Formats: sequence, structure tokens, C-alpha cells
Amino acid sequence: MTMLIVTHEMAFARAVADRILFMDRGIIAEQNDPETFFSAPQTARAQQFLERFSYVENMPKRKAS
Repeated sequence: MTMLIVTHEMAFARAVADRILFMDRGIIAEQNDPETFFSAPQTARAQQFLERFSYVENMPKRKAS
């Protein structure tokens, strides 16, 4: 089953997502698995965005299914 969720709740996204798509000005700027996205974002814009959410590092990561 596929579900698309749009959120600014980064801890929630990290906990439940299989893939993260980061959009900047309506364009997909980056897509990756949650662990890679949150630990090593590939774009400067994603890095800047995630700096606002330093608490996400301490939040639960997705459990293996």
C-alpha cells in the first residue's frame, strides 16, 4: 500500500517513512531513505531546513519491518 503524507513534523516523518521527498519551491530537491536524509542530506537547502530540527536526532528511528 502506498500513502503520501505531507508534514513538517520531522520526528514523525523519520519514524514512519520508507522514503523522504524534500521539496523546495514546489520542486523535489532531494529524495532518500529517512536515515540517509536525516544523517547526511544531499542538498544545501535540506541541510539548512534540518538545522532547525536538531531534536530529530534524538527521536526514534523507523523500526525494521
